Parts: sequence; C-alpha cells; structure tokens
Amino acid sequence: MSTLTGRQVAEAGLDGWTYLLGALQTRIRTPGFAAGLALVAAVGAEAERVDHHPDLDLRYTHVDVRLWSHDAGGVTGRDLRLARTISALAADAGLALSAAGLSRLELALDTPEHAAVLPFWRAVLTWGAAPGRGPDDEVRDPDGVLPTVWFQASGRDEPRQRWHPDVWVDPAEVDARIAAALAAGGTLVSDAEAPSFWVLADPDGNRVCLCTWQQRS
Repeated sequence: MSTLTGRQVAEAGLDGWTYLLGALQTRIRTPGFAAGLALVAAVGAEAERVDHHPDLDLRYTHVDVRLWSHDAGGVTGRDLRLARTISALAADAGLALSAAGLSRLELALDTPEHAAVLPFWRAVLTWGAAPGRGPDDEVRDPDGVLPTVWFQASGRDEPRQRWHPDVWVDPAEVDARIAAALAAGGTLVSDAEAPSFWVLADPDGNRVCLCTWQQRS
C-alpha cells in the first residue's frame, strides 16, 4: 500500500486535521473526562470494525488522535477514511476538531560519526530501528511516546551545536510562531530551505528548526 505525500493529504481537505511528521493529527476538545471517554469508546468500536487503530491520548479537556498506517510507514487512504469517520463521530457528539497549536517534536543530533554513535543511543534508549528506514537514519520509540532521535550528517568545525530540536507544525502555523519567537528575543537564522524548514535561534544562540511537510518527497 502506497503512502501519501503531505500535499496529497492537504488536498484531501480534512477539516481540523493536520499532517505532522508522517501522520494525521487532530485535537478534539471535550467538556470533561466522561465525554472524552465516550468518544474514545466510539472511535475504538469503529477502529475494531475496520481493523485500523489510531493512537489516542485521553486527557480531561481533550482527546488527541494520531493516524498512520504502521505497516506502510506513513499515511494511506485508509487513514483518510478513518479520519473522516472520527470527524463524523465527534460531530455527532457535539464536539469540534482543531489542529491549531498542534506540533510534533523530534531531536536531531548533528554528527560526523552517526554510524558510530547511533548504536549507543539505541542501547541507552532500548529502541530499535525505525520501520522502513535504514539503520543509520534514526531511532524511534516503538510506543510513540518519546520524541524520535535522528542523526544528521555534519562537519567537525567547532564551536557547533550538536543537538537541536525539530518542531513539526502545520504550514499555517509557521508565520505566527516565527513572529512570537522574534518578539521573545529570538532571531531568524535562515529561511533558505523554506517552506521545508526555517532555522531560528534563542538569545543565547541555541538553534531550533520549524519544519513542515512542504517541498518534501
């Protein structure tokens, strides 16, 4: 089963959903825990019926839903279908979906020795290789709880920042986040790779990338 690109997902027109780091994601606000639990039960029943199961995070004020096809390593047509079903279940319960403010964090280690250091991080985190990826690409929490660690080739010039966070956001969120970061004393280091990613730095020079699905294969 082939996976969909970020553009194909965007063209599907799923209101309230966003495509972040290889999966569909939404947040459904609820008036309380019982309403969230009822929604989770309804989603679970439908997921069992179609034998396709989302990642659900139940909190007192909301339910977060993340959808991707584990066997394909990305979003497929069945994820789009289940997303539409979940949207309908939420609407039937009088609940609204929103992707506003959602993001996904991964940690990037810039290193000229990724083949040498990756086994250490795999061992200390007790994580295996990411499905469908090469052994020198990243290590991923199999339970999807902690951020993925991926290894970015770099030079040896010093001084250099070895770790940096990649914050994946919806393209519509980028301008507001950059404006807020600049207002908070940060700087825009580079937009040369925009709209794929922007590099920002805090007042002490520590860097972070704001990433989107745009202009990626």
